[in-house]
Amino acid sequence: MPQQPDVLSIEANIVKVLKNIYDPEIPVNIYDLGLIYGIDISENGKTIIKMTLTAPNCPMVDQMIQEIHNRIGKVNGVAEVEINLTFNPPWDKSMMSEEAMLELGFL
Repeated sequence: MPQQPDVLSIEANIVKVLKNIYDPEIPVNIYDLGLIYGIDISENGKTIIKMTLTAPNCPMVDQMIQEIHNRIGKVNGVAEVEINLTFNPPWDKSMMSEEAMLELGFL
């Protein structure tokens, strides 16, 4: 019987997927941009992603949420995906990774 992946390997695979999803207005992936506030995976594979947007009125929000939902749902060990949008705390440039800041010329 194949063994289910452990939560840490599922999370690592989710992060890999998130690093390949880009904000439609900024040429940086949503993970390095600092839009992902949390990834919570239960033992039954239910995955809750807490995230924000660079701006509350982002016109591409529905497409971006759908892409995240579809791609995370294909990760081995993920049984269900829930995405919780929050604007608390609001996103700002300090949340970007060093890699993202370099890419955008902020460093």
